[in-house]
Order: sequence, then C-alpha cells, then structure tokens
Amino acid sequence: MKFDIVTIFPAMIEQPLAAGIIGRAIERGTLQVKVRDLRDFTTDRHRVVDDVPYGGGPGMVLKPEPLFRALDAIEAERGRPGAVALMSPQGARFTQVAAQRLSRFDHIVLLCGRYEGVDERVANALVTDEISIGDYVLSGGEPAALVVIDATVRLIPGALGSETSATTESFSDGLLDYPHYTRPPEFEGMRVPEVLLTGHHGEIARWRSEAAQEKTKRNRPDLLKKNEL
Repeated sequence: MKFDIVTIFPAMIEQPLAAGIIGRAIERGTLQVKVRDLRDFTTDRHRVVDDVPYGGGPGMVLKPEPLFRALDAIEAERGRPGAVALMSPQGARFTQVAAQRLSRFDHIVLLCGRYEGVDERVANALVTDEISIGDYVLSGGEPAALVVIDATVRLIPGALGSETSATTESFSDGLLDYPHYTRPPEFEGMRVPEVLLTGHHGEIARWRSEAAQEKTKRNRPDLLKKNEL
C-alpha cells in the first residue's frame, strides 16, 4: 500500500511514521509512505503557498496552484491514486467503516489543510474524500492524516501481529470492544471475572458479547441505536 502526504510541515508527519505498527509495516515493505513538502511545488522565490481569502475575513487560504502541481507530480511518479483525501473539519466524520474502505485502495494521497482552509477548487477538482476526525478544529491536517494512516494501515493483512486483532476490536461489529484482563488474577482486591479463568470458550464468548453490549450501552449508546435501526 502507498500513501503520499502533502503538507507544509513534513516534520510533523515523518517522525511518527518511524514508530509502532506504521514503522514496522514500512520496514517490512507492506507500506510505502512519501511525505511531500507543498512548498516544493511553488514557482516563486519565496515559496508562497497561501493568500488572503476573496470576500474578506480573517486568516489565509492555501492556494490551488501548488496543490494541483503536487498531484500532477505524484501521478507522474507513482500513478493515479485510488483516493485523494483532504483533511478538513468540514469533511465527513472518519469512522472504522471509512478506514475499512480506504484499506482496499493500493494508493492514497492525503492533503493536509492549514490556516482557514484550502481553496475550494482543490476539493471540487482533485479530492475524492473530505475527511474530519471529529467535531473540533485542529491547527492543521497533519494529526488527522496520521490518524487516518494508522487506522487504515492496521487493517492491511499482515500489519498486525494477529490476523484476528482488527476483526475483534471496537467498531468492527458496530459495538465497543469487550473488557480485557491479564495477570495477576487479583490486584488490590479487584478480581478478574471468574469466567475468563475457566477455559470454557463458549462461556467466555458469551460473557464477552454481553460485556461488549454493556460497555457500549454505558459509553456509546448511540451505537446501539444505530444497530437497532
């Protein structure tokens, strides 16, 4: 799988990519990531990527020309991407279902917005997905891009240590994950549920299903309502 990330702050992306699941996937060759500095696609000596918004208002807007040139360069070098996603608070909320859909593409480009946003002509002409990771505003799209990469890459076969890990987690079946316990069996008066110590796989599966329902009801009742619909 290939990712190209276009940003004006490459350092915000490069260091996190070296660690954890993403770093191991890159080392194994399962994942290829290229971070592109948007300023490399400017043509003026000051490498300007933004300008004031038409119609007035605060802040600056990322110009269309460098982003169009960046996409042209990526296509020339790596082929046409399956998806071009713009990180934006105006986008559709990113979910596990969205991550699963993205994981089926071989090549994804992520565009990191900044300032007041990106010229809308970029979204209209280049972007296939406009993505928000939550109902809040970040200083830029770089943290959101890392979230999208992490959630997507872990769904690639071979990225995780266990092939079943990604299919038994929160949201994989519309519910939150069941509670997890490990040794010791008792800690400061708190015991692990006895059923988990029995070795009875059927009873354990039943307990986990009921515990997942209960945790979802307590923390995310909206998910239960979606399942009922």
